[in-house]
Amino acid sequence: MTDTGTCAEKDTEKFVPWGEFLGSPYAKSLALVCLAVWLHAADSLIVATMLPSIVVEIGGTALVGWSVSLYEIGSIVAGAASALLTMRFGLRAPMSMAAALFGFGCIISAVSPTMPVLLTGRALQGLGGGGLMAMGFVAVGLIFPRRYIARAIAAVSTLWGVSAFAGPMVGGFFVEYATWRWGFAFFAGQAFALALWIVLRGHTSAPRSTGDAAEFPLRRLSLLCLAIVLVAFGGVEVSILRTVPSVAAGLVCMIGFLWLDERAGDTRLLPRRPFELRRPVGAALLMILSMSMATIAITAFGPLLVTAIHGVSALTAGYIVACSSIGWTVMAILVSGLPQRFDRLMIALGMTVVTLSILGFLYSVPNGPVWLIAVFAAIEGGGFGMAWTFILGRTIALADADEVQRVSAAIPTIQRLGYALGAAYVGIVANASGLLTVETAADAAKVSRWVFVSCVPFAVIGLIAMGPLVLDWRTKSRPISE
Repeated sequence: MTDTGTCAEKDTEKFVPWGEFLGSPYAKSLALVCLAVWLHAADSLIVATMLPSIVVEIGGTALVGWSVSLYEIGSIVAGAASALLTMRFGLRAPMSMAAALFGFGCIISAVSPTMPVLLTGRALQGLGGGGLMAMGFVAVGLIFPRRYIARAIAAVSTLWGVSAFAGPMVGGFFVEYATWRWGFAFFAGQAFALALWIVLRGHTSAPRSTGDAAEFPLRRLSLLCLAIVLVAFGGVEVSILRTVPSVAAGLVCMIGFLWLDERAGDTRLLPRRPFELRRPVGAALLMILSMSMATIAITAFGPLLVTAIHGVSALTAGYIVACSSIGWTVMAILVSGLPQRFDRLMIALGMTVVTLSILGFLYSVPNGPVWLIAVFAAIEGGGFGMAWTFILGRTIALADADEVQRVSAAIPTIQRLGYALGAAYVGIVANASGLLTVETAADAAKVSRWVFVSCVPFAVIGLIAMGPLVLDWRTKSRPISE
């Protein structure tokens, strides 16, 4: 990474032409960060596109939800570890290690003879991809001069949108013209190239910490990961004697994690009383958790169900899922110029649209037509895109002054936790409703109805939790810049 400057430079010029930025010595560093973000951003959509073909070849239908849950577990752990690692060792060594982990995870998935082996690779991909994403944003703040940071973030955000379009195309290409195994190998090659590039750059752009870094929250994160695994384990073979104790144990571990974290003082991962409905910040985090759980079904199980019911190609199924990301990006751009006074309206409208999209999936996935499923996917993403910036801004503005940084870090963690728990929960519902014995399109349609019906309660919880955030019953918002 380049050592020609730091973000501490006192350059207050706000507008930098793209030509100047891309022609500067920082262009190579931008390309490196963009490649790191691309690996993480495109991975889930590519795997979702390839998943139907994977299940046909190596089986493991009962473990489909684990593909999302294990990846998100790895991302949560890596995100929590990234700040500590970069503080202690700088950027170069941890970031190259994250890229290598991602690459090894892809190789394991590429050669896997069974679904459990593939899922081992997915867990490593989550660790590597989550680390690359977190450290990529750390790199933006550390490497680029202040005058270039806005352009760097814009480039990364644009790449995220591009990955939503390109990801399914890449996955569909390998399924249609080669094999899904080559899809994993393709990403492994990119990851190892990134790791080598980082090492050869030969510069640790983040200063190492000279003080005592906070202790890594191993016990708390272990409880959190175990909670998700136990819930997912309850869905492998659904029965009262197996599923109920497993889910109950998972909930106990989750409560244990929250209890320990609340007592961790300055090393807390989450803000105080993170899901207390009476507090706007707690309500916001509960809303994010619930809505994430409610909307993961189309990503985790959508391609599998759509191909079984409607007989579409892997590429088509992948683009149906991608419509959500595309809708999110487009709508976020359209509302980006709205002033802050519209935050309550946009949050309420966006979350209502997301809830209606789930009802749309409940009808369109089992009944079709395929284009209608894509429309509702775009509507779902559009609802999030409409509200997300305002959710972030309002939640941070309503946080206590000493909790602002912790709340900012907790929002993406809670979102990933919702995806992981949601995929595990939907896996239980799908397997209980007959996913493992599907033989006809009608059987798959029945499963899809149960899957999306099961998402509605969490969307309702999300709407209820939205109330204190939007109505602000107890707290007056302060400017974000405060």
